[in-house]
Amino acid sequence: MSLLLALLLDFLFGEPPARFHPVVLMGRYLAWAWPQVRGFWTGAFYWTLGALLFTLPALFLDLILRPLAWGWLLLGLFLKPLFSLRMLLWEVGRVEEALSYGPLQGPDSLAEARRRLARIVSRPTEDLSPEEVREAALESLGENLSDSVIAPLLYYALLGLAGAALYRYANTADAMWGYLEHGRRGAFAARADDLLNLVPARITGLLLCPPRLWPRLLQEARKTLSPNAGFPMAALALRLGVRLRKRGAYALNASAPSPTPKTTHQALRLALAVGYGAGFLLALLTLGR
Repeated sequence: MSLLLALLLDFLFGEPPARFHPVVLMGRYLAWAWPQVRGFWTGAFYWTLGALLFTLPALFLDLILRPLAWGWLLLGLFLKPLFSLRMLLWEVGRVEEALSYGPLQGPDSLAEARRRLARIVSRPTEDLSPEEVREAALESLGENLSDSVIAPLLYYALLGLAGAALYRYANTADAMWGYLEHGRRGAFAARADDLLNLVPARITGLLLCPPRLWPRLLQEARKTLSPNAGFPMAALALRLGVRLRKRGAYALNASAPSPTPKTTHQALRLALAVGYGAGFLLALLTLGR
């Protein structure tokens, strides 16, 4: 019941205020700890310290609340901030809105689309073409459907609130510390996130991609540097029949055309169905258990 409640809260209300958001608190800790990190082992130490700070309270709450008749209500409230589908759909939709309707409002529509895109991707966006902006937004939709929705819900179903909190912390740490240019300082955070995403990324890819295209999915996913991100991104490209590329890095489903506004709307509907549908199935499994 707690997972069903969390899905309903996400669908109806989205994110809680930032001052109450656990992921915001995780980000503040990681920002504080980063200057103390000198290399791989200090990175491992501060990563582990943060993991304990956020996972142990979640474990304690789970142990206290789960046996109670009304405990599912509070568990659902605590779970909701650890995943986010409504906000993901909103952010990608706003990028498309700027691309599709911005030209009617003035010449700065592409700049606005790039600015909105910068909220959900880590790559530079200042010189991206309209086609590249749309492709990057769809890549972010696929990757974050795995990272921000399927993975935390899966870890909640398997390991309870502590599992979801640990995953969300690891994913946030990778987003802040795990860049290649950080070298060994961010290597532990990057590898921890890679490990925790091995299964969720592949599940998300299989859910997005029709079974007849699964052999191609395995080929296309290998084109990305990340061992995991290629699966949901390539699955989305194959399912929609479009090309998704990152300049100078890869092109997924390269022979297909670039996506159109219609493609983005199809992708948003697909992500909504897969995200909430997978959450509902996991909720049924936890009820049965």
